[in-house]
Amino acid sequence: MRTPANIAGHPIHPMLVTIPIGLWVFSLVSDLVGMRSAAPETWHLVAYWTMIGGIVGALAAAVPGLIDLLSLKQAAVKKTALMHMGINLTVVGLYVVNAYLRHNESQGLGVPVALSVIAILMLLVSGWLGGKMVYLAGVGVSAEEAHDAGASVGTGTPEIRHR
Repeated sequence: MRTPANIAGHPIHPMLVTIPIGLWVFSLVSDLVGMRSAAPETWHLVAYWTMIGGIVGALAAAVPGLIDLLSLKQAAVKKTALMHMGINLTVVGLYVVNAYLRHNESQGLGVPVALSVIAILMLLVSGWLGGKMVYLAGVGVSAEEAHDAGASVGTGTPEIRHR
């Protein structure tokens, strides 16, 4: 089922989510490198700014994601999409708090790094839910184009089950 937020038939949300994911992972890596570096301030500054970039990128990715969510008809797919959105909004909230703590330098990096680890783990769950919508329910996949490419797509009855 093709979603409305697309460019030339390509869904926008999956294109944009790579930006915050990449920036947030690099932010955590920068913190970890900084813990062992002779110049930790530089690495922690990189971690801070990539985190900010990830927040901006996530908000940009959320707009087409919401447009796609509002177009979903099947209850099971919509439930998965709402869980996906809820986790993602929580992750953004964690990174906003994380950036605030770093900006105010009110404490060491223990809590901010822990928040980053928690957020990345939550992103893994959210990404799994996003993949579940695409690969099991065909969200964002045009049945005609998949057929032309030799792939098969479900007939519109998603096999998403919640336990």
